[in-house]
Amino acid sequence: MGQEPQLRQTNLRDQALSILKLRLVSGDLAPGQIYSASALAEELGVSNSPVREAMLTLVNQGLMEAVRNRGFRVLPLSDKERHNIYELRMLLEVPSMAKLAGMKEKIITRKAEFAAIAANMVNFAREGDIVGYLEMDRQFHLGLLAILENEQLVTIVENLRDQSRQYGLKALRETGGLIKSAEEHQPILEAMAAGDETLTASLMTAHLTHLVGDWAG
Repeated sequence: MGQEPQLRQTNLRDQALSILKLRLVSGDLAPGQIYSASALAEELGVSNSPVREAMLTLVNQGLMEAVRNRGFRVLPLSDKERHNIYELRMLLEVPSMAKLAGMKEKIITRKAEFAAIAANMVNFAREGDIVGYLEMDRQFHLGLLAILENEQLVTIVENLRDQSRQYGLKALRETGGLIKSAEEHQPILEAMAAGDETLTASLMTAHLTHLVGDWAG
């Protein structure tokens, strides 16, 4: 895997929260396991306070629970919850991305930017860097949705992404499937830039189906 993202001296709590969420989604922080803020803080090279604040935020978001005198336990995600998240993302993201295809002029003006993100995602996938892959995936999807200028939509989708568990990414890394998943993003971008709403919806539907398939593990 590639190097862990480094924490800068500003906004340490937000940066710690971002890294912990990526680890949750990828399965590096495993369900049922208890983690101490001090141990994670030492690993990240920062004081306990920002990491503990980040973990308390994850508790408030229903992703972890505090265990008295021991630390924080990662809450498991049931198959039912996973399917619920999948259905919600399908309902929100597929029509939203299709709508963006109907605004192809805006996509075209920023196509190079998102093509670079998609290319970086493929590079991370080839390196087996799941954290880098997930960060590029987040920037690609949330960045495109932000073009619709609906902050509530972006926030809801971001929260749904945070609740996902993509443990299967580790297995995909070993089989080369992670690269294939990364390579699905450029065709989605091309369909949107071409103004093809039907193809965009079809590609996004297939892409999100991984959530309950090979990405889920």
